[in-house]
Amino acid sequence: MKPLHRAMSKIRKFTQFSFRDLVAAAGPTVFVIAGLCALAYLLVDPTPPRQVTLGTGQENSAYEELGKKYAAMLAQQGITVTLVPSLGSQENLQRLNEGKVDIAFVQSGSTEQAAAQRKGLLSLGSLFTEPVWLFVRDGAKVTQLTQLKGLKINLGPEGTGVPKMFKQVLALNGVEPGHLTIGELPNTPATVELLEGRIDGLVFSSGPDSLLVQMLLQTPGIALFDFAQAEAYTRRLPFMSHVVLPRGIVDVGRDIPKQDYHLIAPTATLVARADLHPALIDLYVQSASAIHGGAGWFQQHGQFPSARYTEIPVAREAAKFYKDGPALLQRYMPFWLANLFDRLWVVVVALAALLIPLSKIVPPLYVWRIKSRVYRWYGQLRTVEQELEAAHGEARAAVCTSLLERLDEIEELVNQVSVPLAFADGLYGLRSHINFVRQRVTNALAGAAPPIPSAAQV
Repeated sequence: MKPLHRAMSKIRKFTQFSFRDLVAAAGPTVFVIAGLCALAYLLVDPTPPRQVTLGTGQENSAYEELGKKYAAMLAQQGITVTLVPSLGSQENLQRLNEGKVDIAFVQSGSTEQAAAQRKGLLSLGSLFTEPVWLFVRDGAKVTQLTQLKGLKINLGPEGTGVPKMFKQVLALNGVEPGHLTIGELPNTPATVELLEGRIDGLVFSSGPDSLLVQMLLQTPGIALFDFAQAEAYTRRLPFMSHVVLPRGIVDVGRDIPKQDYHLIAPTATLVARADLHPALIDLYVQSASAIHGGAGWFQQHGQFPSARYTEIPVAREAAKFYKDGPALLQRYMPFWLANLFDRLWVVVVALAALLIPLSKIVPPLYVWRIKSRVYRWYGQLRTVEQELEAAHGEARAAVCTSLLERLDEIEELVNQVSVPLAFADGLYGLRSHINFVRQRVTNALAGAAPPIPSAAQV
């Protein structure tokens, strides 16, 4: 058994396949596939940028405070958000159209659906109701909007969108812009003017968490106008909704405010350029859910953010989030890792498209590389046979001797050829053919040698 065991140990030294040849055969194919997949990965779905610009609003506005919250949340995912202050919705829309910001807060009713589609804008959803606040001095005693005639009312700069919206409200009451003195100061200096008594009223649109709203609701001598006909306004202006500021919501102990107030309210929406990376859209929508998903003065828990209340087409990624929630990977993985796996489908598609046809090339190429080590020596044998056939006369013996030496060299080199066991039959066939050619040359040499003289001839 020992000789057999030693023989089997020697056989194990031979391999069933050649890893080196496999790498050489498959290497170019793998390189091409990897290159094309990398190209598809970069071109079809590029890496999301790590910097983004967000258009906010005026100083001390709700948009400014919200911009800071978004910047803080996205910073946790490695995204730097640059806040760009503005006068309001109209200026934010203009900057979006000009490409000066990537995403911005915009009030509903600021643009039409057709115009938004034409300019390549997408909504990431409505965030919260943004009531129209009309604060007047107590002495003005304003209970109807028609009583604003002859008063000094600040509507803010044209870029805020409030002047256009409130003029529509005034028109429903038969009040023309010329019937009152309209101011265009930003909210903060206008508030100072109101408190100093130099203007009679102040109109702006903002969320309840605005510092100005919080302050004015608690300032003696300043009254909030009650839109008793709020429901009628929402029927005439579809982008408006009717909300109620509950009694005591500001301070229950001090009973502020002392009554329910009916207000008209557009919604604040997050609007982005159509070329914003889908991964950033997902990240913004998730941040919006965390920031605006709770209960508030005018909303129930989970009511916002929403794909409703916006006239701008909602981005596909945002609509999917509001319908199904965050993607499975994003629930359990960090943003960048989940985004990486989400983008790998591009590589999978490219790989599937290339792997099937290229897989038919590698096996034949592998077989050819191994068999070529054997087959190329047949060219040498054929050359030896051609020289043998061409040799005639007295030089034939010398040629045969030279050919035998060459056959010895060929055999020595062939003995050094290594092939997998699956192709060993070709190698042994080559060796038998070398012996066959050697036998031909030997026979030819015997026939070309001069005959030995007999004793009689000597």
